[in-house]
Amino acid sequence: MKIDHVQLAIPAGGEAEARAFYGRLLGMEELEKPERLRGRGGCWFRFGTCHVHVGVDPEFRPARKAHPAFVVDGLDELAQQLADDGFEVRWDTEIADVDRLYSADPFGNRLEFIRSGHGLSGI
Repeated sequence: MKIDHVQLAIPAGGEAEARAFYGRLLGMEELEKPERLRGRGGCWFRFGTCHVHVGVDPEFRPARKAHPAFVVDGLDELAQQLADDGFEVRWDTEIADVDRLYSADPFGNRLEFIRSGHGLSGI
């Protein structure tokens, strides 16, 4: 079993902010949504085998506890870029030998970033 993609909710009209965050800041490639799904709004992104779909939810509430965790190279540089762009960065040292931080997308959805080679899957 493997995860095909993670879906995060955004409010209506949030596509431009999603593109700026997931595309520009995180460096994900935007994928073209299938034609039959385009009318629903939202956007799809990919970085390597990691796929994130952001979908419009008319009753949007940010996910403050549930979250995806991304394994990244250059965690310190990403932390600096997030901070420079005005996003809160919270380092977490609760688990020994796991370098990670939490932040949020522009909509308040919680995101975890783990330094490559320091993931939780080895625990």
